[in-house]
Amino acid sequence: MERVECVIAGGGVIGLAIARELAMRSIETLVVEAAETIGTGTSSRNSEVIHAGIYYPQDSLKARFCVAGRRALYAFAESHGVAYARCGKLIVATNEDQIGTLTTIASRARANGVDDLVELSAAEAKSREPDLSCNGALLSPSTGIIDSHGLMLALLGDAQDHGAAIAFGTRVVSGEVDGIGLRLETIGVENDRRYELHTSIFVNACGLDAPAVASTIAGLPQRFVPRARYAKGNYFSAPGRTPFKHLIYPVPEEGGLGVHLTLDLDGRMRFGPDVEWVEGIDYSVDPQRADRFYAEIRKYWPDLADEALQPAYCGIRPKLMIDGEPAADFVIEGPETHGVNGLVNLFGIESPGLTSCLAIARHVSKMIEIS
Repeated sequence: MERVECVIAGGGVIGLAIARELAMRSIETLVVEAAETIGTGTSSRNSEVIHAGIYYPQDSLKARFCVAGRRALYAFAESHGVAYARCGKLIVATNEDQIGTLTTIASRARANGVDDLVELSAAEAKSREPDLSCNGALLSPSTGIIDSHGLMLALLGDAQDHGAAIAFGTRVVSGEVDGIGLRLETIGVENDRRYELHTSIFVNACGLDAPAVASTIAGLPQRFVPRARYAKGNYFSAPGRTPFKHLIYPVPEEGGLGVHLTLDLDGRMRFGPDVEWVEGIDYSVDPQRADRFYAEIRKYWPDLADEALQPAYCGIRPKLMIDGEPAADFVIEGPETHGVNGLVNLFGIESPGLTSCLAIARHVSKMIEIS
């Protein structure tokens, strides 16, 4: 049985950020990833937005990590040559009743340390975006977009430069707590070859599969393993270059941030995500779902042409609540919570996980120091 000081399950943006942080602290680190490349799940199926930290409850992990992570992410992108654009976004009220919601959003943002929001009248918003229709807006100058794959490559590069290794096509199938750490059993996805590892530190950063992996660990009380719930988010694209310079977000809806307009780094526009509760992981996009997008988009962009929307891609959010319940915070549990030395489980790392990745990595690093 091979011994490795730290094993991280999951080669998405969170697992790679944690691997980088630990490797830079001279901790021997192995990332185990079931896919054949990095970031094939939630990390590459999102809006690629660098969020400011506006919407989340004060003092929540999402609020704290998003604000700290956004600052760290811009600095990291700049120092590592990762493509990004600080394009800003407009949160728009599309009727008079939503003006009060904008005020509430601005107040929450200030409580979270986001102090650069600018309240705009309808005329001021239209002067910035002539094709926009709204009754008022909030401008978030610190919102941006980033090349998520370039980010993950940079994180992996730093981790490997400091001695970390990554095993692709390998899945953790079970674990067992013993007196000096955890014994892990892995399996090769293609060849079914089983392999045992012993580690002092095991970080479960498997995203959608994190609850399933946690449930296999003998010695972890099952009350600390949440049920996995999935909220699919479908995206649609429209041809041509966008007439907008900013990201455009309606006021939030239950389960998500509404059907918003985002940009990629080449200036192409895409719309989404919506919220589709599903039982399993399926990345197909139903073209008929576009029918309900048109009315929502035309509330802020009336000139969207008929038949313009085409299926682009979808992502699945790893939720910890069900439809109709209040949004859940990130759950990051270490030994002080569940009592298993060396084990850190990360559950429900949905948006703003991409923005928060560096802050989450530092938090996990501190948890490991304590344990």
